[in-house]
Amino acid sequence: MTQRKSAGGIQRAKVLSANTKKSIASDAAKTRWKNEKTLPKATHRGELVIGDIVIPCAVLDNGERMLSETGITIALGSQTGLSGAAKRKRAKDIKEGKAPLPTFLNPERLKPFVNIVFSDQAPIPIEYKDGRKKVSGYPATMLPKICDVWLKARRAGVLQLQQQVKAEQAEVLMGGLAHIGIIALVDEATGYQDERDKDSLHKLLEVYLTEERLTWAKRFPDEFYKQIYRLKGWKYPSAGKNKPQYVGKLTNQLVYERLPEGVLDELRNRNPTKEGTGQRKWKHHQFLSEDIGQADLRDHLLQLVAIMRISKDWGIFIENFEAAFPKSGDQLGLDLKNQCKEKLP
Repeated sequence: MTQRKSAGGIQRAKVLSANTKKSIASDAAKTRWKNEKTLPKATHRGELVIGDIVIPCAVLDNGERMLSETGITIALGSQTGLSGAAKRKRAKDIKEGKAPLPTFLNPERLKPFVNIVFSDQAPIPIEYKDGRKKVSGYPATMLPKICDVWLKARRAGVLQLQQQVKAEQAEVLMGGLAHIGIIALVDEATGYQDERDKDSLHKLLEVYLTEERLTWAKRFPDEFYKQIYRLKGWKYPSAGKNKPQYVGKLTNQLVYERLPEGVLDELRNRNPTKEGTGQRKWKHHQFLSEDIGQADLRDHLLQLVAIMRISKDWGIFIENFEAAFPKSGDQLGLDLKNQCKEKLP
């Protein structure tokens, strides 16, 4: 049947005009180009290094973290990546509606364990564009499962001698993944973590801050300032008298610097100091969103005042404050402790 079809195709090609052949070729190229245009694209790429093992990896424009199929194949002990014969066989299987296993999971002795480990998600390759190249790979989250198949087969004692090398490589990979997630490793390898962090901050600021400045309303209770003065041993100012700028500095350190990272920087951008005065036209809290930012500020102040109440002096308060609101790598605690005996300007 195949020979008859091939012969028919050759005979048909002979009788086709040059223009018809050109049109058919053009249509085929357009279809192929259209299909390639819909493929996801690698926006970040790098190499995942675990011990002596290196696997090319990428982050796609849909957020999927990918590992190169060739890279996984070599990482598991093969001298080369996917062979031409293996690629042709897989293309044939796909055309016939089959779901072919990748080369690194294809040995017959692995089949029972593949069915166990991948019972919820078949290991189907994903094609994506990396520059002008079309690459085949697998979601990075599949790597621990791939390793698990080999380790299960080894524990069951079904592997041949030459397959033991792949199981040993799988063990190395699993050891490297034991202490940190595969997604974090790929993000670090590709440099995507910086963009991911920026995106997370952008989403936070969208809900935490407001585009339009809110009308001023009293957000800081009097007791917050009275407790500062008590703990410092200062005399509280009479009604109508402005608090010194130094108190504003303490307010920044105790409150605004303890809001989510990145919020204070954006508040300073939206509410800059007036040239020559060093003061701001508005209050920072006027730029916090009513439902998220203002609510978080209120909760922080309530906790802060409660800690102040139970503290006998500034030094004890700072110890309690740092325990309640730890901030990694920050020098705030040291700075505030150094201000324990400072006189009010």
